[in-house]
Amino acid sequence: MRAAQEARQAQIRRAQAAAASPEAAKRREERLAFIAARNLRIAAQNAEETARQEREAAERAVAEADALRVAQEVRAAQELERARRESAEQEARAATELQQARRDAAEEAKREAILAARRAGRKAKKRRGR
Repeated sequence: MRAAQEARQAQIRRAQAAAASPEAAKRREERLAFIAARNLRIAAQNAEETARQEREAAERAVAEADALRVAQEVRAAQELERARRESAEQEARAATELQQARRDAAEEAKREAILAARRAGRKAKKRRGR
């Protein structure tokens, strides 16, 4: 047991001596510099990735806005076309109704003329004394 304890103590002394040496301090500084450089690279990559994502999100937003604007323009054009079509249909119906009314009026006038002629004929018969 004592030999193990002495071996452990010797190992601790060697580690302390190695840590105190200027070479170990230089290695620590180099390791810390390497770690700092790695952390800086990682931070730069993360910043680039964030910027890329933001740029893509902005591009998507612009594309969606354009698509929405185009869809609204298409809907407006369709609505205008539908209104024009309805107006033309109403005008056509009105023209058809007017023509029918004229035909009906002409038929009524014709019937009235026939009835008036009959009445005139009857009156003439009455006057002649039959």
